[in-house]
Amino acid sequence: MELLNKTVGAIVREQGKQIPENEAYVYPELNLRKTYKEFDEETDRLAKAFMGMGIQKGENVAIWSDNKPQWLLSQFATGKMGAVLVTVNTNYQAAELNYLLQQSEATTLILDEGFKGTSYLEILKTVCPSLPESDGSHIHCSSLPNLKRVILMSEKNEPGIFNWSEFLEHAESVSDDELSQRLNTLNPDDVINIQYTSGTTGFPKGVMLTHNNVVNNANIIGGTMKLTSQDRMCIPVPFFHCFGCVLGTLAAVTHGSTMVILEQFEPTRVLNAVQDEKCTVLHGVPTMFIAELNHHNFKQYDTSTLRTGIMAGSTCPIEVMKQVIEDVGAEEITICYGLTEASPVISQTKTNDPIEKRVSTVGKPHPNVEVKIIDPSTGIELPLGESGELCTRGYHVMKGYYNNPDATAEAIDEEGWLHTGDIARLDEDGYLDVTGRMKDMVIRGGENIYPREVEEFLYTCPGVADVQVVGVPDEKYGEELMAWIIPKEGVQLREDEVRTFCKGAISHHKIPRYIELTDSYPMTASGKIQKFKLREMSREKVNL
Repeated sequence: MELLNKTVGAIVREQGKQIPENEAYVYPELNLRKTYKEFDEETDRLAKAFMGMGIQKGENVAIWSDNKPQWLLSQFATGKMGAVLVTVNTNYQAAELNYLLQQSEATTLILDEGFKGTSYLEILKTVCPSLPESDGSHIHCSSLPNLKRVILMSEKNEPGIFNWSEFLEHAESVSDDELSQRLNTLNPDDVINIQYTSGTTGFPKGVMLTHNNVVNNANIIGGTMKLTSQDRMCIPVPFFHCFGCVLGTLAAVTHGSTMVILEQFEPTRVLNAVQDEKCTVLHGVPTMFIAELNHHNFKQYDTSTLRTGIMAGSTCPIEVMKQVIEDVGAEEITICYGLTEASPVISQTKTNDPIEKRVSTVGKPHPNVEVKIIDPSTGIELPLGESGELCTRGYHVMKGYYNNPDATAEAIDEEGWLHTGDIARLDEDGYLDVTGRMKDMVIRGGENIYPREVEEFLYTCPGVADVQVVGVPDEKYGEELMAWIIPKEGVQLREDEVRTFCKGAISHHKIPRYIELTDSYPMTASGKIQKFKLREMSREKVNL
């Protein structure tokens, strides 16, 4: 597949001209619908407002909210005028926000009033106490010397902050010609997005992604799913993560598909949107699909229009994948694997892959993407079928970590290979099987155990809705396994039932010594299960 050499802004402009009357996006709960022509015009106005505020090409603009229309418009408007969109995790609190704004050197912050009971405005005032005393254009915050302006995604009047209408008024001072000139100066190799990694260990790092990184990755993702302008994509995953803004919005826009957007995930809202908007595409992390499948009224919803979608973000259980195909009806559902540093997708299953490959692998590497499996201790490339660290090279590899050359050099070697830290193997047909993170591997009495393998087996146990397996320290064996199981709704599952199910079916050393029944897991805002927290909880449970 030939790579595109286009900016994010140019893609929107093209679709506005080629399919002007096709619906670009729908917010079912807001009764909001816009065509591609209107979407192009809206993002023009927003781009001009950024320019009217004095924001220059390459300036970092942070955005902090759930999937609001203003977030969507800001993503593509910055793509037209060249500011770098810095995405902020919706779960952040004061210390995390302060760190991100400092580290990213953001000059502008766009934010909503709050999220799930947390007041973003109050958090911001904690981080920047002098904000109410500023005139909006000249913020003086001692801990954030780069921050110049704050924009609120509502009409609320707050001292020192532009509300949304006040922000949009700045568009009046910029002509269409000035915007066109700015758009024409943008280079597809310019950084357009900084995404902070989840930070499960150490401080989050700002991954710098270019137009070419995200536009091409999105285009190939959509092509693999066979997206067209007739498709309607339900996007319940958060925009601040690559899943939302590359696999979601950008994959849709590069193919002229309609985005059906939910501000926050909730299974009833998703099922309503799929049914009422006749969605053909549905995205989600495994926990989202599990919640939809276990919805008490699931069978009453009409999901027959669904054709494809993406399950990604964390390990995709085989049993859940089968249910999505058989019960939800998304027969061409695909699995994507990757990481933010790879824009993010490295490999993807195809809509017509054999069912056994679609449920047991993460597909083949994308076009224009190189992969190799190495021995992590020697760096030597391993033959087919052997497990080692997955490395990748190509157009999709990030530009680097923002203001962090040491971390960049550690992640990308001198030959341009990005070291993922994931354990994988390539089979004889060229499909990738990712068995887990290198740090997730459990060594019990000298035996290497990959939690993914044990999880996949436990998913077949009757009564198990979800399962996560981690290692805990053990005096005799070095490490033992602990399984955290969420039972299916209405099922009274017992630990001894699970152990009985395991005996004689998997090797003795793979049967979890500890089994804990729970109703939820510690999660990131993007839906990833935080295994490091599960490990901490596990150690506390076994008094270690």
